[in-house]
Amino acid sequence: MQVPVTLCQEGEADGEEPARNSDPAADFQATSEGQLLSSHSSEAETDDSDDWEESREPQSGSNPQSELLFSDDGSDDAEKPSSCSVNKNTGEKVWSCSLCGQSFKLKGTIKRHMRVHTGEKPFTCSICGKGFTDKKTVSTHMRVHTGEKPFSCSVCGKGFTQKGHFNTHMRIHTGEKPFTCSVCGKGFADKKTFHVHMRIHTGEKPFSCSVCGKGFTQIGHFKAHTRVHTGEKPFTCTVCGKAFSDKRHLKPHMNVHTGEKPFSCSVCGKSFKGNLNTHMRTHTGEKPFPCSLCGKEFSQKGNLKLHMRIHTGEKPFSCSVCGKGFTQKGHFNTHMRIHTGEKPFTCSVCGKGFADKKTFHVHMRIHTGEKPFSCSVCGKGFTQIGHFKAHTRVHTVVDDPLS
Repeated sequence: MQVPVTLCQEGEADGEEPARNSDPAADFQATSEGQLLSSHSSEAETDDSDDWEESREPQSGSNPQSELLFSDDGSDDAEKPSSCSVNKNTGEKVWSCSLCGQSFKLKGTIKRHMRVHTGEKPFTCSICGKGFTDKKTVSTHMRVHTGEKPFSCSVCGKGFTQKGHFNTHMRIHTGEKPFTCSVCGKGFADKKTFHVHMRIHTGEKPFSCSVCGKGFTQIGHFKAHTRVHTGEKPFTCTVCGKAFSDKRHLKPHMNVHTGEKPFSCSVCGKSFKGNLNTHMRTHTGEKPFPCSLCGKEFSQKGNLKLHMRIHTGEKPFSCSVCGKGFTQKGHFNTHMRIHTGEKPFTCSVCGKGFADKKTFHVHMRIHTGEKPFSCSVCGKGFTQIGHFKAHTRVHTVVDDPLS
């Protein structure tokens, strides 16, 4: 038997949006049909969204006990942006958005929700002028200016302006990772990082450079990349004044001044100022970056990029004196010393100077007696790999049978 429905009158259920509950389950109420209805708005700019989800009502025909009859102005125009239905058995009112299908218990809430679609932002920050779709979000934003951080971690004392950020932070201490990748099984403490991770599997790169067309999975990486084109370097070292276009490069640089090497290898005990992942590949032999043209594999993405210039013939570093081009900046810098006469590497034993570090290290073997390249046939040792390779040909020469 079909349950009758009635029209929601203007002004009914038009109250203020209730405050979000810290418990995600408390943000929803089950209908008699077992469907979930959200009690709050879907404000896109509020970062508390890690801990709650909007519900979606079926767009048509899937609910046997209630049906969509009227739009919010009382007409029966199905094209209206929102509409209300009432189940007479339960007295439950449901406001549904005809654009995205989300459902709400309060008319005031759906009005705020519609601003997501219209782009209307009637609440403006009096300090910076930024606009917001609802009053609660502008109040949260004001904490950026006032410095207020009402949510404080009882473990480490760190403060937060938003409860959602606080909840996510607490998972660092608890180890909770409620968001799991269905492809590789990796767990994440917050939904945003989880969604970014999924782009690795889907190949989605929503942020594209308008200059060179390169795509990025994260907006932070995209912004850092655009500075390559603009030349902007907003992150400056307070010790030496060196500037960086990417904030991620500044922190490892600071370790140069402090001498700190926070990353220690569990295999060989060697410590590093930066990321340990690249070094670990020397032990595992992993080379995850293969050349698509010749198949050669590399342990570092940067080395692959340099290698590709062999195939493309690109030589981005050109000498202004003789015009010679180079694939690598290091080779270019070494070459320039031929013209300047600079020899920054000096032997502490004999005082001889060298323009490049590699030649300097080879020279030092004369004093140390080190011969790292040894012939497996006769046991003779060599200080340079070039001399070693030339020697091995002595053993591989095949006599001409006609001689």
